[in-house]
This record gives sequence, structure tokens and C-alpha cells, in this order.
Amino acid sequence: QDAFVAFHADKVLVSKYLKPLQIGELAPDQPSIEPTKNEMLVKDFRELRASVERMGLLEPNQLFFFLLLAHILLLDTAAWLILFYFGTSLMPFIFSLLVLTISQVQASWLQHDLGHLSVFRKTKWNHLLHKFVMCHLIGASAKWWTLLHSQHHAKPNCFHKDPDIDMHPFLFTLGKKLSVELGIKKKKYMPYNHQHKYFFITLPPLLFPTYFHYHTFYIAYTKKYWMDLAWMLTFYIRFFYTYGSLLEIKSLLAYYFIFRMLESSWFVWVSQMNHIPMDIDYDKNLDWMSTQLQATCNVKQSLFNDWFTGHLNFQIEHHLFPTMPRHNYWKVAPLVKSLCAKHGIEYQCKPLLTAFTDIVHSLKDSGELWLDAYLHK
Repeated sequence: QDAFVAFHADKVLVSKYLKPLQIGELAPDQPSIEPTKNEMLVKDFRELRASVERMGLLEPNQLFFFLLLAHILLLDTAAWLILFYFGTSLMPFIFSLLVLTISQVQASWLQHDLGHLSVFRKTKWNHLLHKFVMCHLIGASAKWWTLLHSQHHAKPNCFHKDPDIDMHPFLFTLGKKLSVELGIKKKKYMPYNHQHKYFFITLPPLLFPTYFHYHTFYIAYTKKYWMDLAWMLTFYIRFFYTYGSLLEIKSLLAYYFIFRMLESSWFVWVSQMNHIPMDIDYDKNLDWMSTQLQATCNVKQSLFNDWFTGHLNFQIEHHLFPTMPRHNYWKVAPLVKSLCAKHGIEYQCKPLLTAFTDIVHSLKDSGELWLDAYLHK
């Protein structure tokens, strides 16, 4: 199936595990395409996938990723050197925070590439460097990320299946249908009609310092990811030893919490600009391409946008071809856009600031729909 092909870079390796899982074949008179799936779109997308492979667009440019890692390590070192050479007064403190935040966010984008097996041809090298970047440079579990992110890619914006929208309904109400449904049931965990206001002081600044800190350790411990936990401890030992030699305990804790808040804000605005404004509903069991397109949109390309978002401005192409190296998204984008036009599927691409404001607008609209349904007698 298309989802299986999309997720697995090394087909030879994974095929070794398939035979014991086989439970039978379809009877000759059974259709291979379910009624909910667009057969012609499935056929055309598979042809596009074959063209992408022939064009070599799934082959990584390792110099590109080496330079990414180099600039991350350079910024990570510079953040400490700023405090070491210029002291811990306000201006060096702030400048060091900004430099470390940039390094951490760029490391988040690189670990995303590694987690999708798009940096090296060999899966094991992707996994090894993923642990280094995610666990040692960032301080989170690589396997925890893979577990949650794979579910997100399989069923984006599908309630109960995409963990990225688990904030509905406890913190926010998301999507038109789900918001109305929540209102009809008279459920109110939060004042959703004000969610577009409290969004600014909840999810962006607090996702990393609170929920992610707890959840990554909880999953790593309960699922016995001992290697990840060991790698994660090296981050905290390195951070508190190096920065602890320069900062007093209160300043050190403030430094850590502030850079996590800044990192979290950057990450949330970028990661949610492609999904929250899109359709959020229960799983409709659509074909692979339709499932991805209804839940994703793009942001216009520029050198800054590419760097700032880690190429997640090409969210459509990334979701259709998750193992594709990000430096090739712009090459496949015209082909995807053409296929969308052929089948009458909307291909959304917007300016960066518009994408940010659309998050707030969609939250406001969802909150108003909930309130109308909640007050309706």
C-alpha cells in the first residue's frame, strides 16, 4: 500500500519481515481498491512516485546535511563562548539565549530529517545520528519522537489517530465538525470562544518546557528505551556542567527555561501553520494522497522560509514523500501541483505570515462554532 511504500526507505530490508506477517491473498473477485478511495488518483500518484524514484529525488545530498549539522554545532558552541568571553551580564545573556535557541530549533529540523531516514542511504546510520542529534543535542528521546510522528504522518488531522491533535478537546477545540459536535454535547473543558487569545500564552511558549519534558521521559521509561535515556542524560550533564560553570543556579535555571520557551514558540508556530487551519475530522479512510492533501498546506518558498521552517514550508511534498531529502522538495512540487490540478484537489500555498495568522483565525472560527452549538437549545 502507498503508506507502507512512503514510510520505508529500504524495501529490501523490510521485506525480510513481511513473510511471517502474511495472512493470505485477496480472492480473485475482490476489488483491490476500496470504494472510499479514488482509483484513478491512486494510479496517477503511484506513477508519480515511480517518476520520483527514477529522477533520483529520494537520494540525499550528504554535503547539504553535513553543512546543516556543522552550523548547528557551531551555534551551540558559540552560545557558551558568548557567556565565557563577554560575561553573564544582561546583553551577553540575551544574545547567548538567542544563539542557543537557533541551534536547538535547527537541530529539531535536522532530527526530523534523520527520523524520516532521509539523510543517509543506510537506515542504521540515520538511526545512529538521530540519537546523537535528538537525544544528545536536544535532550529528548528519538524513539519517542518516531512513535508519535509516524502516527501523525499515517493519519494527519484524524481525531483519535493523530497524536498532534490530542489537545482537542482538553485545551482547544479543533475543526468545524468536531467543534460543533463538542458544543452539541454541552462539553466545556476550556472557554473555547477565547481560545484564539489564550493560544498565545499556552501552546507556543509552554509545549516544550512542560508537556514535552514530561512526556518524552515518561514514554522512554515506560517503553524501556534505555539507550535513549542514557543518551538524553548526556545532554543534561553537558548542559548543566558547561553552563553551570558560568551561571549561578537561579540564572542557570532561568536560562534553561527561557531558551526552552523560545524554542517551543518557534517550533509550534511553524509546525502548526500547515495543519491547524486545515480540515480536522474523524478518519474518512481516503486514499493516501487525499488523506495528506486535506490535512496539509504549503508556505511560499524563499531562502529564509526554507531555513526558518526546516523546509516544512513544503509540507505537502513532505507528507506525500516522507523519506524524500528536504533539499529536493522544490523539484517535485510542480509535479504534485500538476497532479492536484488534474484531479481537482486544492493545493494551498500561502505567505509565511498569512500561515501564522490562519492558525489564530481557525482557532477563533472553531471557538465560535462551539459556542453557537453550545448555546443552541
